[in-house]
This record gives sequence, structure tokens and C-alpha cells, in this order.
Amino acid sequence: MRIDRTLEPLRAVASLFYPALCAICHAPVARGDYICQDCLDKAQRIVAPFCAKCSEPFAGAIDGEFTCANCANRTLGFDAAVSAYRSRGVVRFIVLQFKYNRQLQLRHPIAEWLREAMNDARLRQRHFHLVIPVPLHPARRRERGFNQAELLAKILAQKINVPLGRALERIRYTTTQTAFDRVERMENLRGAFHLRKKIGVRGLHVLLVDDILTTGSTLSECARVLREAGAQSVYAVTAARA
Repeated sequence: MRIDRTLEPLRAVASLFYPALCAICHAPVARGDYICQDCLDKAQRIVAPFCAKCSEPFAGAIDGEFTCANCANRTLGFDAAVSAYRSRGVVRFIVLQFKYNRQLQLRHPIAEWLREAMNDARLRQRHFHLVIPVPLHPARRRERGFNQAELLAKILAQKINVPLGRALERIRYTTTQTAFDRVERMENLRGAFHLRKKIGVRGLHVLLVDDILTTGSTLSECARVLREAGAQSVYAVTAARA
């Protein structure tokens, strides 16, 4: 989506009369902030132990690396998918406000959660050649007006100084995934993505970006396409884990 820069002077004038407020509790915040510290402190951070493949937290006591049952019984295209927070409470509220209520300014705190996820040991020391957003089907993009993953990936790419590459496109419109189990989700997505023409990823280490990871099916199918095109490694990062 193209952000209208001509509105920025108007926003600057409006800021003189309307104080910045927290998007959740409406408490005053500093200019440039979107969520107050009290609300940020309520965000549920993912901490160990968690699945090394998909970041699914585990409530029990486990020492060392492990793979959850969700990942152990299927083949996933990505090397690992890393999330900073659980999609609960304030985190889920902010993501949904951004995604479905067109609160585009909230892309900034969500992108900061992505940046926090990059500090995970699975990603921290890795060098990536390309940051790739998960694409929307053109019909869904027209309906929503923007691709949330692309807006987030653009900010993250700038933060970590890695080029943004719109390497994938969604060529098949799929019904909503919410009613499907993990096997049905994988089947529903088969053949939904492909590599754009004149885009090469052979030998590259790429980072997929999306807002929320649920079962990992969408990220896995995107990663599979990139792998088949020759990508050397495919890691994924999302702001939240369902």
C-alpha cells in the first residue's frame, strides 16, 4: 500500500492540539510512541522451553532443545520460525487493530516486536541476503487495501539493513484457514504460491516475515517454494505465535 506523504504536515499540525494516546488504554504517551509502558508490560513474551522449530511454548520442565508434536510428525519447509510474543491480550488486540481496522500506525510497534524476535539465538548470528514478506492474493489485497506482512517486512528490513524482496506471489485464492486442522491447512495451500518471474533466490539465505504464526502452514508452503527455487536456508520471523 502507498502511504500518502501529503498528509504528514496535517498530522504534524493535529499533533499540536491532540495528545498522543496509548492504542490500548488511551493513556497519554510520548510523541512517536503508540503503546504505554504499562500495556507493553502485559504482553506475554515467549520464553524457554519452546519448540526449536516453531517456537511453540511448553509449560513443563524441559532442559535443552526439543521439537514439539506439531512439528515432529510433518515436514516443514522452513529451518525455524521465531516469534517474540504469544498472540494473546494486548498483542492480539494490536495486531488485529492493525490488520483489520486499518490502524496502520500500529505497524511500528509490531515491527519492533519482530526486531525483538531477531535477538533469538536461532537468528541472531545469521546473515540474510533477503527479507521476503508472505504475499496476499491480489483479491485479498484489494479488499484489505494493503498487505500487512509487506508493511512489517519493509520496516524490519530497514532495521536490520537487509534488502526487501517481494519474491513471492500468491496465485491461488484460498478459503480461510481458521476452520481447518493442520493437515487440511497444508493441502489448502498447496500450489497457492510461486516465485515471481525474473527473481532468483538460488544460494541465498532468506528471511520470511508475517504477522502471526498459527500452525506454520503458510510459512512452510512459502519456504517450500523458495527451497525448490534453490534458497540455501529459509528462516521465518513473526511478531506473535498463536
